[in-house]
Amino acid sequence: MVSNMKQTNLNPKTTHREEKDKKYLETRLKTIEGQIRGIRGMIDEDRYCGDILIQLSAVSKSLKSIGQKILKNHLSTCVVEEIQNQKPEIMEEVMDLIKKLDS
Repeated sequence: MVSNMKQTNLNPKTTHREEKDKKYLETRLKTIEGQIRGIRGMIDEDRYCGDILIQLSAVSKSLKSIGQKILKNHLSTCVVEEIQNQKPEIMEEVMDLIKKLDS
């Protein structure tokens, strides 16, 4: 993934992602969407609570994995770029982001 943060009127920052990375993320998210539809079906079918909880846990782990991949990319591209551009205020943004991710 290559960072190319730029300012726009609609969103203050954007990040360009390579097609292979977008494809990977989109595939993972589609899989999670399918899992969630499956969970909805399990609820409609009055399936056992434990089985539903196991599926919810799997979805949660999948989302966390995607988040970690995006965070790693963010730190190694966007944040590094901002530091190289003499914008140390990015560190405060990163700390705020990490606090939000932990809560």
